Amino acid sequence: MYLLTVKDGLVTRHVGPYQSPKQASDDLERVLLSCSDRARWQIHALESPDCLSIAGRINAQSRVFSAAAS
Repeated sequence: MYLLTVKDGLVTRHVGPYQSPKQASDDLERVLLSCSDRARWQIHALESPDCLSIAGRINAQSRVFSAAAS
């Protein structure tokens, strides 16, 4: 998933989500119509919250275990 971020002066707008960066760039022209000529934009890839959170990393570590052969 992708998110289009447009910064226009002190205002930041987040538009999306989109399935692909191409869909976000296709929608960019429509979004920029309501912005000034100085607006800046970026397309960001969204990551799963489990990948970023501490709780997600702790859960992943707790699933890993080692076994000793005797």
